Amino acid sequence: MINKELIRSLIDEKLTDDIFVVDIQVSTGNAISVLIDSDNGLSIDQCVAFSRQIEHNLDRDEEDFQLEVSSPGLTQPFKVLRQYQKNIGREIEVTTNDGDKHTGILKEAGEDGIILEESRRERVEGKKKKVTVTENLSFSFDKIRTAKSVISFK
Repeated sequence: MINKELIRSLIDEKLTDDIFVVDIQVSTGNAISVLIDSDNGLSIDQCVAFSRQIEHNLDRDEEDFQLEVSSPGLTQPFKVLRQYQKNIGREIEVTTNDGDKHTGILKEAGEDGIILEESRRERVEGKKKKVTVTENLSFSFDKIRTAKSVISFK
């Protein structure tokens, strides 16, 4: 069986400052799935280059494998800190381990967790109309079940 460490070392040879690894999976049947991302977006040509880097350094005669190299989709949850950092200033949806959902602007992302600026409309006593209330919510990574970008066509 092909191991993840070998795949990781082959990818590391080709990584640049703005490209990072999100996930590497190798199944028992040698189905290799590599997710890479970039701070500036990832092209198909870049995915192909990583695929070739891996494929040219593995011997199919020795051990057959299936290889897929792609970037995570827009609807996929974040898996690594660098994805959070890439999305600072954008709207994201956070689902906590308790099942609560929060949507807001990602303000900060660090080793300990994230800060989300959530705005909501609330009725304030003495006013006829609802007003927008904004608060910063702090989440540690161990309290986050999923976090992903909100896709908006506004």
